[in-house]
Amino acid sequence: MSATIGRLLICVLSLAAAMLLWGSGFLQGAEDALRNSLFGIHSREASGQLHVVEMDAASLAEIDRWPWDRRHYGALVNRLSDAGVRSIIFDVDFSAPSDTEQDLAFAAALAEAKPTIVLPTFAQRASRHDTRMLDALPIPALRDHAILGSVSIAADGDGFVRRMPLGTLTQGIPRPSLSAQIAGRPGTVDQPFPLDLSIDPLTIPRHSFSDIEHGRFAEADLRGKDVLVGATAIEMGDRYAVPKHGVIPGVIVQAIATETLFASLPASAGPFVLMAIACACFAWLLRATTMRQAATRSVVALGTVVSAYGVSWFAFYTMLEAAPAAVAVLFAGAAQLLTILKKDLEHKRIHDADTGLPNRLSMEREIDPESAACITAIIGNFAALSSVLGDHNAKELVKRVAERLLVGNFGTTVYRIEERTLAWHSSLEAGEMEAMLKALHVLMRRPIEVGGRSVDVQIAFGVAAPQALAEAALSAATALRNAEPWHIHLADEQTEVERQISLMGELDVAIDLGELEVVYQPKLDLKSDRITSVEALVRWNHPQRGPLRPDLFIPMAEDANRICDLTLYVLQKTIDDLATWCQHGLVVSAAVNISAKLVYSNEFIDKAKRILTETGIPRNRLIFEVTESATIDDPGTAVAALQHFRDLGIAISMDDYGTGQSTLTYLKQLPLSELKIDRSFVQHAHVDANDALLVQSTIDLAHRLGLRVVAEGVEDRSCLTFLRDAGCDLAQGYYIGRPTSPEKIVVMLSSPASLAA
Repeated sequence: MSATIGRLLICVLSLAAAMLLWGSGFLQGAEDALRNSLFGIHSREASGQLHVVEMDAASLAEIDRWPWDRRHYGALVNRLSDAGVRSIIFDVDFSAPSDTEQDLAFAAALAEAKPTIVLPTFAQRASRHDTRMLDALPIPALRDHAILGSVSIAADGDGFVRRMPLGTLTQGIPRPSLSAQIAGRPGTVDQPFPLDLSIDPLTIPRHSFSDIEHGRFAEADLRGKDVLVGATAIEMGDRYAVPKHGVIPGVIVQAIATETLFASLPASAGPFVLMAIACACFAWLLRATTMRQAATRSVVALGTVVSAYGVSWFAFYTMLEAAPAAVAVLFAGAAQLLTILKKDLEHKRIHDADTGLPNRLSMEREIDPESAACITAIIGNFAALSSVLGDHNAKELVKRVAERLLVGNFGTTVYRIEERTLAWHSSLEAGEMEAMLKALHVLMRRPIEVGGRSVDVQIAFGVAAPQALAEAALSAATALRNAEPWHIHLADEQTEVERQISLMGELDVAIDLGELEVVYQPKLDLKSDRITSVEALVRWNHPQRGPLRPDLFIPMAEDANRICDLTLYVLQKTIDDLATWCQHGLVVSAAVNISAKLVYSNEFIDKAKRILTETGIPRNRLIFEVTESATIDDPGTAVAALQHFRDLGIAISMDDYGTGQSTLTYLKQLPLSELKIDRSFVQHAHVDANDALLVQSTIDLAHRLGLRVVAEGVEDRSCLTFLRDAGCDLAQGYYIGRPTSPEKIVVMLSSPASLAA
């Protein structure tokens, strides 16, 4: 009797524990995995009632501008109305006014349309740093002739979309979702329903926007149909990850939601049936007292799993939400605990301890036979981010980067092969690789949220042959060093790398023999319209190899600890040329680049101070340019080192400003004289509103701090005009002048050519 009570008590406690686990959402991931498996082995076609008019790449190319003139949307509505469609639903943002004439033309088309028109409404964050949600509705001129429907899509915590709402609130008013509007399904605000991902997106009829607009379609195909209009072109960026189908356009997610509701309104069967099955099987296992009875445990465990799946399949095919089976699987899986523990050690061996990502050993073991390339991604500013975010959040950052690559569908498995390096296999051929790398570059430019901060991650990509992991990592390092988004390793590059190893010994000889040339790129003072400053740049015309690119031997000099001697050589040549210019009565300052390593080098500081104290030129005509990242790792030491030179009268310029993590407090601590805005923000500032805002705000900030501003990367007159209007002090770039010899600088300064706007 007591044994029976004990077994009953265990079953009751097990049921209570199962209820607690289910109620806490702890098992949701397992339920999602089960649902994915059900969808994965079953597929069905769409109804054909809903057609998608896609704003695809062909339409973008044909219209050839963005944003589109809203007359295009009006023409589309007229075409569809004449074809006799039942409804036209837009998954396109019309919350901002465009040209008044365009808006009125579109509104007129909506007013005259015979089908039901549905326009989108949604909520969005106020800004990257402001978590307030703002409601977006179509402009009033369009609202008078349409019904409003919510287009909100919310992903689960793992980034996948599995459910859609029947409606949401915008401006305090309940709005049905687009899918509920089309399918005519009632519901309550924020009531989610699961997507039927067994629907094959390829069976949803699709038409190109430009084809419909220009009448290149059969009207009979669309008569009486519902038409959903939205973006599918990759450039539009409206894409979401869904189980089974990968990353698909938002309009296709809306279409799948509509097809789901066409069939029925899914409901939940609840966990109780499967909990009862699990508890009954568990009680039976407890009664096994003999070896023979114990042999039935694996059979019972298997039966539990089969039963759980059977109930889920029944719920699935009757359009109920798949009944929760994770509880049953949890009890059945208890019999496999030892197997799991046995595998744990092996798992740790092939996974990174900090992030849980598979490691280099795992990647080397799991060479994909279908892969065409090995790709690596290096986080260039990982050290700076680690110092700002802390060790824990730095590890989380690596995981976020890997998750973004996975959600972007760029790799099936992402490996962490080094502290700041991720890698994966790709099946893309050479012809497709360039497009994929461009998409990766765009994807990773978006800030990443980690530790309550939104941070910019600088990533460079390297590509090599499928099993050439080391070469791929080297390619990524090359891209990072050259400030390029990616680098593809070529077959003959390995030989080139081997040749470069011997180059450093030859650099020592070149410095001793004075074979290196120092040239100067002019900087234009935008107030006086005269060249008032130059930047010293080193060139090496090798006796045997010919001219060598600075981006080849300077990074090698840094890696081989030759950068100190090289920089002192450039400094001495610059001082000599400044002395010559002074003898000609020319007033000009000259900037010398100081490597990040030298900011913390006592050897360099001592030798440079010795050279500077012996020079007869006005030391206020010398500028030391240090990169923003060079001072991030150890700000206190950097401030002290730079102050040594400021005390000697040397001006300090922060180069490449905008690419690092500087804060206002940090800028105030450094003994700076000027900021130099990186070319990546300057060269398009006159045409890109975001870059223009960054440049203007940097100029205003610098002036408030009493600093001059130099803008590099000026390539044309329009950019120069923008910088003048923005109040920039100095401009540098090929439009101002290319690097040239000190003798030509004398000529240039003696008779300057005007670049006035």
